[in-house]
Amino acid sequence: MPTFARSLRPAALALRAARPASVASAPCIISLSASSAAFLRRSSSRPAFVSSSPLAHRAFSSAAVSRNASASDLTEEQRAKLTEERFAEEVDVCIVGGGPAGLSAAIRLKQRANAEGKELRVFLVEKGSEVGSHILSGAVLETRALDELIPDWKEKGAPLNTPATKDRMLFLTKKHAIPMPHPPQMNNKGNYIVSLSNFVRWLGEQAEECGVEIYPSFAASEVLYNEDGSVKGIATNDVGIAKNGAPKDNFERGMEIHAKVTLFAEGCHGHLTKKLARKFDLRKNSQPQTYGLGLKEVWELDDSKFEPGLVLHSIGWPMDYKTYGGSFMYHFEDNKCAIGYVVALDYENPTLSPYKEFQRYKQHPAIRKYLEGGKILSYGARAINEGGLQSIPKLVFPGGALIGCTAGFLNVPKIKGTHTAMKSGMIAADAAYDVVSKIPEGEAPSAPITLDAYEKTIEGSWVYDELRQVRNVRPSFHSFLGMWGGVAYSGLDTLILRGRTPWTFSHPKPDYATLKPLKDVKPIDYPKPDGVISFELLENVSRTGTNHTEDQPSHLKLQRGQSEQVDHNYPVFGGPEQKFCPAGVYEYLDDEANPGKKRFQINAQNCIHCKTCDIKDPSQNIDWNVPEGGGGPKYSYT
Repeated sequence: MPTFARSLRPAALALRAARPASVASAPCIISLSASSAAFLRRSSSRPAFVSSSPLAHRAFSSAAVSRNASASDLTEEQRAKLTEERFAEEVDVCIVGGGPAGLSAAIRLKQRANAEGKELRVFLVEKGSEVGSHILSGAVLETRALDELIPDWKEKGAPLNTPATKDRMLFLTKKHAIPMPHPPQMNNKGNYIVSLSNFVRWLGEQAEECGVEIYPSFAASEVLYNEDGSVKGIATNDVGIAKNGAPKDNFERGMEIHAKVTLFAEGCHGHLTKKLARKFDLRKNSQPQTYGLGLKEVWELDDSKFEPGLVLHSIGWPMDYKTYGGSFMYHFEDNKCAIGYVVALDYENPTLSPYKEFQRYKQHPAIRKYLEGGKILSYGARAINEGGLQSIPKLVFPGGALIGCTAGFLNVPKIKGTHTAMKSGMIAADAAYDVVSKIPEGEAPSAPITLDAYEKTIEGSWVYDELRQVRNVRPSFHSFLGMWGGVAYSGLDTLILRGRTPWTFSHPKPDYATLKPLKDVKPIDYPKPDGVISFELLENVSRTGTNHTEDQPSHLKLQRGQSEQVDHNYPVFGGPEQKFCPAGVYEYLDDEANPGKKRFQINAQNCIHCKTCDIKDPSQNIDWNVPEGGGGPKYSYT
């Protein structure tokens, strides 16, 4: 699949020479403005993505992250470099994030503009090294939104090659697997088992053909505001900064993108969305978002174990009755199997490790039998929204809107959010186009644009209806009966009531506030991995293709220093960061300078951008920010 280099003459030769061959060979069909071409000439020295092969990979980091240099540590010349004026690009609509929601919005905008013969600049930035490289999901795709967006997707070669043909649901005990009836929402007839990263790459190709300008390896790091407080656009981060905060020889200032409307499609727990929610009080009338951590591997199965079209879910073991979680196994093309586990991040036991629960789950006889004789190909992890309808914030604010999973449109019982994310992007695109297309070319809006029509249309759409029907399923597991109560109520609600109840259950507290002190729990003893079915954490992290430029400031910030971790998280909870991180980023080590005490170490190089630390840290001291564009995982089969 081609990647999405923005390289048209006169910038083409310079940019192609600086990027990998796979990027240089990408078809380039979008005409850039003169200012865009100038920017690309300046940006041609951005680092290319390093090979994701474990053999070519650097060893996973265990070096402590240095502090940033203070202004007094820098020379006058260095300070001047860091504060020089940024290049600014003026566009009609800027989209942050190249996932299903962002690309669907971009395609819809250009479809409408092209149909009416109007010029409309749609500018999309994606922090991954290429479109699709940061995409992780099960995934069983419901095509409802795709049918609306690109009705002829089959003729256009969409990579939907494996229809879902067999639905199975199991309740697992430690040694047994008990068949269960499927809730009707989990019926996958008519759906397709896909690699979501490949599907998103294909969506990117469709966006390019429509005329969308796509910029991978550009990480949006800052929201820009007008003097009246409305959103003006975004800025991408500077590149070429050393760990100590000083500009390196390849330093370049970030780019500003000024837009009439900015759509934020950052995915679950977006770092800019957090800031927007605080500034505009977007969560004033919604409940706290609650999350799960999804962990996934892709295997190539033995011929005798492969069942094309199989969709298998389970609940029960290895979770206890107080912890919400479950598994998925999907058999798709070329003997590949996506297998994964989702652990709700409102769990109570600080010794619980979602990664080790996943590895333990694979040893169950009903699951292991599929994997024996197979070969693991890749691994990944990502937080997902589980709050449902009652946790969706206000979607609009002056100058922009939230779309897709950054707003929280996942249908939890279905374990599906791609179709709802795509539809939200399409609805927002229609609302944006209806306003922006009426502004004379070259003129600015007379007042900040607020897409009220988007929010109203969402409330009248099938997205809202779908989420309303299942709004009580996830919070029903919060009762004192735990899993048993949740299963009983969910069965009643999904099979009979269909959400037609006058009540809406609440989420009791945010996920970071649910951990019990270490003294009040029984520590969980996990078996050692066997290296055949289950694996050591860092061995699996090497399968994510993760890479970050090593000499750069950590994108994982401690807002109040190490004391929160060392003086609170470690003595009270036993250092839960070491357990919940699915990439080995956090460690508590003996402090040589202070015998008998611990120091907190961040191995930012290992980060696979799951956002769990930002969500689950009981001190809420860890702040996830974007690293240099192009860093992070490089998923291929996911």
